[in-house]
Amino acid sequence: MTDQTVFSRSYAGFLFDMDGTLLNSIAAAERVWSRWAIRHGLDVEAFLPTMHGKRGIDTIRSVGLTGIDAEAEALVIEREEIEDVEGVVPLPGAIDFLNALPRDRWSIVTSAPIALARARIEAAGLPQPPMIVTAEDVTLGKPDPAGYRLGASRISTDPAQCLVFEDVMAGVLAGEAAGADVMVVTATHSHALETRHPTIASYEELTVDIDTDGMLRLSRRA
Repeated sequence: MTDQTVFSRSYAGFLFDMDGTLLNSIAAAERVWSRWAIRHGLDVEAFLPTMHGKRGIDTIRSVGLTGIDAEAEALVIEREEIEDVEGVVPLPGAIDFLNALPRDRWSIVTSAPIALARARIEAAGLPQPPMIVTAEDVTLGKPDPAGYRLGASRISTDPAQCLVFEDVMAGVLAGEAAGADVMVVTATHSHALETRHPTIASYEELTVDIDTDGMLRLSRRA
């Protein structure tokens, strides 16, 4: 997909990932997950890149530790992350961009549990979403498309009429599988993400126009 595709279309709705897409919670998340990795004897440097963009329980299960209760461990992580939101900040331009959207035309689709999602959104000063899909709402997390399909239904539209904003490959694959167009947000990337989709480093790059029928159309600032 090219810039021309996204900027030549009108969309019924926008679906946003949260961490790394609307806000930066890397420092807080990595503090908590580093402590967990150390407790379980994992190589922290090797482990940390694997935990972004996925549900906590999926991350824990993927490590393959024996003799642990993955659900109980995920609850411990959740409590610690809710208590530690220091340094959680909005991405440049994200607040104004969200406030420019009609409230019934956007949703957040996050791998975070609902309590953590609300805490981070508040800490970052973002508007609380009118609709939100969280870890509790799906059986399978990203890259499964269930979250984005549900997010689209909650704003009463079809995923094929939506633009997904994502920052990691698991989310990009979920958006693709749901049938949506995808915009990759690179603001928190330390390494380039190989992608065929258009990218932005900041929402300050974008303007959004609302058609008379309520459809959303993006353009890049000159």
